[in-house]
Amino acid sequence: MSQTTKNIKSTTNESNKQGFVFQKINYQLLILSLIVTAVGFLLMMGTEDIYSFTKITLAPIVVVAGFALGFVAILYKPKNKIN
Repeated sequence: MSQTTKNIKSTTNESNKQGFVFQKINYQLLILSLIVTAVGFLLMMGTEDIYSFTKITLAPIVVVAGFALGFVAILYKPKNKIN
């Protein structure tokens, strides 16, 4: 019985040491993707004519790049350092 108690305690200690789901780099990439997406929407909102290059071509590319960067930020798994 003491053997099973030790196994249960060891698994609970391992789960407590895990911490956050994402690393610091994931959060930095996510914030960067939000900024890039916001810049894309601001470009789309410009005061120029409706058929300008900025609104029709550049802004959608920037928005899609921001969404893609957000996708990468969620899926990116940094390599673990061995101490």
